[in-house]
Amino acid sequence: MNITGKRVLITGGSSGIGLSLAQILLAKHAKVAISGRRSEVVAEAVRSLQTEGAEVHGIAADVATAEGRAATLEQALAVLGGLDVLVNNAGGVRAGRLENTEESELQAMIEVGLIAPVLLTRAALPALRKSGEATVVNVSSGIALVGVPFYATYAAVKAGLARFSEALRRELKGEGIHVLTVYPGGTDTPMMKSNRAGPDLGFSREPAAAVSDAIATGIETGAFEVIRGGETRAQMIALNREDPAAVDDRFLGLKSALEEAVKDHAAL
Repeated sequence: MNITGKRVLITGGSSGIGLSLAQILLAKHAKVAISGRRSEVVAEAVRSLQTEGAEVHGIAADVATAEGRAATLEQALAVLGGLDVLVNNAGGVRAGRLENTEESELQAMIEVGLIAPVLLTRAALPALRKSGEATVVNVSSGIALVGVPFYATYAAVKAGLARFSEALRRELKGEGIHVLTVYPGGTDTPMMKSNRAGPDLGFSREPAAAVSDAIATGIETGAFEVIRGGETRAQMIALNREDPAAVDDRFLGLKSALEEAVKDHAAL
């Protein structure tokens, strides 16, 4: 895909990976709409993205609700005049032991991280079909590939999104809509601020710009997936497939320290 002139909607686009991706796609002369829950944050993000010649629009809506999804898509189509790329990036995390996590927090993760992308994509398909050359980008997580203790529900949400993405790619093959799945590793974003786990616990981080640059390249090349984390992540994925008990043992040795490091990790 040649990104120039393409009409792009990025959910969760007011910070982190979404904001960085918007910046990169605007530099490639795409037309971009970003959405987020908080109007003042969205407005500030739009101001930060505005440069000479850039076409960027902000949409304040909560994609976790039916009303918010409808408003997001309706406004995006109105300001962009159509849709070529949908980036399902909005998400939230609450780490901790399952039995100690409030049901409302679990439900919020599921609503914004899995139900919203499925239903927003469904609603956007007619507009994407009109494009003739469209892409859906689903931002999953490396935790979807290797489950991490104290992230059970988040792992379930992101793994569900990944399999949705893979199945939909096959469903839409040959119909002018491609689906790209993204598996970021630890990334320096506002969502990670309260996570105190470092490289010793397997939470090395990279700039959001590195992830978003890889996403942009994936869109351009028609990649099936973007997996971040380098050789270390690749080795862990392979070990998890070949000898999951070894991964269990590794996390057992880290469990106490990891639980302490992530106990306040919340971004919902």
